[in-house]
Amino acid sequence: MSALQDELSNDIPSHPEEMKSVFDLRVGKHVTLQGSARITPAGVISTGIAVAPMTFAVGYMISSVGRRR
Repeated sequence: MSALQDELSNDIPSHPEEMKSVFDLRVGKHVTLQGSARITPAGVISTGIAVAPMTFAVGYMISSVGRRR
């Protein structure tokens, strides 16, 4: 794929409601981290559904440790 095609494919969203985020993080003078993320509304809902049971499980484990002592 040519550089022009690659650049054009990055600009055209694959989903009409796609959300994009790009960030640059500098740590000191020599370390730079760059990242990007793309997600659709369905992905946001799926992430929420996946995180909710894990949060409830961790909360249950923390409360059971407190009862043992």
